[in-house]
Amino acid sequence: MELNIGDKAPDFNAKDQNGNEIKLSDFKGKKVVLYFYPKDNTPGCTAQACNLRDNYEELQKQGYIVLGVSQDSEKSHQKFIEKQNLPFPLIADEDHTVHNLYGTWGEKKMYGKTYMGTLRTTFIIDEDGKIEDIIEKVKTKEHTAQILNS
Repeated sequence: MELNIGDKAPDFNAKDQNGNEIKLSDFKGKKVVLYFYPKDNTPGCTAQACNLRDNYEELQKQGYIVLGVSQDSEKSHQKFIEKQNLPFPLIADEDHTVHNLYGTWGEKKMYGKTYMGTLRTTFIIDEDGKIEDIIEKVKTKEHTAQILNS
C-alpha cells in the first residue's frame, strides 16, 4: 500500500512490549510519531531509539506521542526498552500486519542478497489522524531534528 502525505493514517490494533493493546485511534487529538525500524539492539536501530529517547522531552513539549514498530517479539522489545531506558512503547508486529498497512514491509538488498524486511520509515500523523509527513531517508542519529523540522 502506497501512503501519501494528506492520506488518513490506517488505524491498527496491536500489542506493545507489555501485551497492552495499542490502537492508533486512541491517540486522536494528539500528534503521533510512528516509526518503523528493522530490529531491536542493532547499531542503527539503537542509535535511532536513543536519539528519540534523548529528545523525548522536547517531542512531548511539541505535543508528540512516539510509537516504535518492528517485527520483534514483546519479550525482545522489553529487553531493548530496559537496556536503552526507552520512555515510549514499542509495538510487536511479528505477523507484519501494521507494516503491511503502512507499506513498510518490502524487498531489501544487503551484501548482494535480496530479502524481505522492514523499510525504515517514519510517519508523522496529525491530531486528525492524517499523515503530515513521511520520512523515508531516516538519519538515525539525527532523527528528532528530522521530525521537528518536518
